[in-house]
Amino acid sequence: MKAPILATTALAATLLAGCMTTSGDSAMAEAPAAPAPTTASNDAIPQGTGPFAQESNLPFHAPDFTKIKESDYVPGFEQGMAIQTAEVKAITDNPAAPTFDNTIVALEKSGRMLGRVSAVFSALTSADTTPGLDKIDEEMGPKLSAHSDSIMLNPKLFARVSAVYDQRAQLGLDNEDMKLLEHTYKAMVHAGAKLTPAQRERVVAINSDLSKLTTQFGQMVRDGTVASALVVDNKADLAGMSDAEIQAAAKAAAEKGMAGKYLITLQNTTQQPALAELNNRDVRKKLFDASYYRDDKGNQYDTRDLISKIVQLRAEKAALFGDPDWATYVMWDRMAKNPKTALAFMDQMVPPLAATQRSEAAELDKVIKQDGGDFTVKPWDWFKYSDQLKKAKFDIDPDEVKQYFEIHRVLEDGVFYAANQLYGLTFKRRTDIPVYNKDVWVYTVYDKDGSELGLFYFDPYQRASKSGGAWMSNFVEQSHLFGDKPVIYNVLNIPKAPAGEPQLISFDWAETMFHEFGHALHGFFGNEKYPSLSGTNVARDFVEFPSQVNEMWASYPKVLEHYAKNYKTGAPIPKSLVDKIEASSKFNQGYEFGETVEAALLDMKWHSLSPDQAKAIDTPAKVDAYEKNSLEQTGLEIGLVPPRYRSTYFNHIFSSPVGYSAGYYSYLWTQMLDHDSRHWFLAHGGLTRENGQHFRDTVLSRGSTQDYYKMFENFTGHAPSPKPLLEDRGLMKTPSK
Repeated sequence: MKAPILATTALAATLLAGCMTTSGDSAMAEAPAAPAPTTASNDAIPQGTGPFAQESNLPFHAPDFTKIKESDYVPGFEQGMAIQTAEVKAITDNPAAPTFDNTIVALEKSGRMLGRVSAVFSALTSADTTPGLDKIDEEMGPKLSAHSDSIMLNPKLFARVSAVYDQRAQLGLDNEDMKLLEHTYKAMVHAGAKLTPAQRERVVAINSDLSKLTTQFGQMVRDGTVASALVVDNKADLAGMSDAEIQAAAKAAAEKGMAGKYLITLQNTTQQPALAELNNRDVRKKLFDASYYRDDKGNQYDTRDLISKIVQLRAEKAALFGDPDWATYVMWDRMAKNPKTALAFMDQMVPPLAATQRSEAAELDKVIKQDGGDFTVKPWDWFKYSDQLKKAKFDIDPDEVKQYFEIHRVLEDGVFYAANQLYGLTFKRRTDIPVYNKDVWVYTVYDKDGSELGLFYFDPYQRASKSGGAWMSNFVEQSHLFGDKPVIYNVLNIPKAPAGEPQLISFDWAETMFHEFGHALHGFFGNEKYPSLSGTNVARDFVEFPSQVNEMWASYPKVLEHYAKNYKTGAPIPKSLVDKIEASSKFNQGYEFGETVEAALLDMKWHSLSPDQAKAIDTPAKVDAYEKNSLEQTGLEIGLVPPRYRSTYFNHIFSSPVGYSAGYYSYLWTQMLDHDSRHWFLAHGGLTRENGQHFRDTVLSRGSTQDYYKMFENFTGHAPSPKPLLEDRGLMKTPSK
């Protein structure tokens, strides 16, 4: 599973460009500066100062990190908010009758300085934060929330927007203009524009509180994850890990002032990579417990009180809009439309998944017994023995596989090569663009005709200042309105090899690189007039679709043979090893797919609470009890397969005012779209320029300018079906031909 980006829609992208995250779910950046609205004298619009006042002079208006200091953010945010407030006042005070241009487009043009500050700040607080940035994050979050509310809930502004919306049929708008109008109107209604003054006041207070609480959650999870790293005293206890991994653990401990010991750092998910390697069962359990209980120990990293407050506030806010729960409220713009559809989609997976989990556990118990063990499999044993079983069944050695996946080659000869074959793109590494960390690489991206398409940043390595997971976002959004080309970054958390060692990665990380670049392609191919409708600014349960489709090319024969080469000899990966990887692709799905389904169902449980139900969960013990009961009710084997994220470190749903709350099912939903689409590609010749252009024309370049079902049907020629997903996952038998 790949960590998500935080997609935005329409007005939310423009008015809340300052929606900051600390979870690794990055906000999409708003387009850079353009002339102020002409509805009032420019003298009425404040002028900003500092590095964010004007768009950068660098190529593509990329951020100039040589000129940005930590002390620039607070004044940048404050000036950006003041400027946008004045721009909105110019709209509402305009004596002319409301029109599409003087109201809707003028609103779309507002807030660009704020967007520039937010884009850079969001990137750094997620990818390379500092205590100072964290403090600013806490300080500015509520102020930005209040600023957004002052616009979204502005009665005079909504009156003008409504006036344009009411006459939309007579305006002769083109499709994108109509979409912008509809999104603007509906986003303001969703924000509370039609509520009573008292209700709007309460919404503002709730939004402010959620901003504070979710920011705290993200920071506590990040710090708790670092603090919960497992300290091992004896090298012998690390038996099973490679020499390079043991060396890295020793270095990590030394850097923490524990020379002579070993530190196994945690990743953001429940399962930890070292669990598949460690021979010592006691050490495995300690590592699993360090991960599983990282944020519920009653210390400074315990997030349970925050969860209680967040779900209570969300349920209360939903009730103000007349909705029964947060899930119903937040799914207003989703492809699935409502919780019932999402739950019905997931429920059909539960019976075959539960059966698969039980059968897989029984197989592992046999392996344990054959290995001399007198215990049954537990979560901390699962990957150790599933790897043994996988090796026995398919004769796959993970260390052998890594020899063929050197990170530079994966990116340039794999990810970029596939993009060239499908879309005609080419790439040029450049060192003249300032970066926020020395480990960031930058490339100019050229379109099929040789013209510059945009700028791409690649930030691959794990560090303590980075949130967990992997994600994509923008420094600059594509927009014909402003003539802007996209500046996009991918962030990953690959453990960095010791100095002098080759940077080899697992095939899973190679797939992640393809996945995140799928998001980047969605952003690069944006072809919209308005930035808030461009690229990845689509529904939460659609945004992962293009990225998951792009994963298929990681193992596509023509691509694989081009980049998967032995780092020592340059020899291509043997077909026999590829065949083993493919044969094992449906292995361990009870765990790997099951943990994701469990997390998605847990998310829905938290966000299906009524206000009274949420209020009753008012202590850490009750948070634990509700999580336990919710997981047991899924019908899956929770004791064997814990969820990918426990509530206490479930950043996707609790570290942003909205984020992926009631939306984690999106990974499953878009897998349905993905697997159906993979079948289309393979049935039409696979990796061809014609197929790539068709996908670009029907999906990747459309932003949120079209109904998502229609977009999918335009690509595949039919409505989406879950059958390919279930078949590919080994959860449904493929019909015999």
